[in-house]
Amino acid sequence: MNRFIEALKNMFRVEDLRNRVLFTLALLAVYRVGAYIPIPGINTTVLDQLFGQAAGSVLGIFNLFSGGNFRRMTIFALGIMPYITSSIILQLMTVVFPYLDRLSKEGQLGRNKITQYTRYLTILLSIVQGASIAATLQAQGVGGQALVYHPGFSFTIMTVLALTTGSAFIMWLGEQITERGIGNGMSLIIFVGIVV
Repeated sequence: MNRFIEALKNMFRVEDLRNRVLFTLALLAVYRVGAYIPIPGINTTVLDQLFGQAAGSVLGIFNLFSGGNFRRMTIFALGIMPYITSSIILQLMTVVFPYLDRLSKEGQLGRNKITQYTRYLTILLSIVQGASIAATLQAQGVGGQALVYHPGFSFTIMTVLALTTGSAFIMWLGEQITERGIGNGMSLIIFVGIVV
């Protein structure tokens, strides 16, 4: 225990390390604040009843990886999953497409290009997932009460925009933590979501 306390003291003595730890903690705090900003137009009472009925289902697992954001239908409801999915898709496509295989072997420049493609695919997946979530939300209700106050095209656009922006922001937070903080930012965001 004394070694752990001594390690913590040393961590805050080194200025660069202290700044990196505080930067990481600050961005993770921003992530948690965003977890309480709901998508406008959703009846939260009906949403709670709906998730109460769906406990232990696939919705519960998805909610776990989003850090509870899906149950509250916040702007971070998609979480980091679109980024992880697009990363996996591009890694698999590297084997299939020679262009991507050459890019992966070009060093840092090629990896930067693949990272850029990953970001674009993340945005595309977020738009598709946001549209399907908006359509599903408009079709749901419990006990004769609608889940969405004013369903329609404007709600769909607003939901897609909010979820896509939230997912892109989480992706940016993760990249900033990786670059200027401590550890892999995406993994830390997933960890914080699961712990919460």
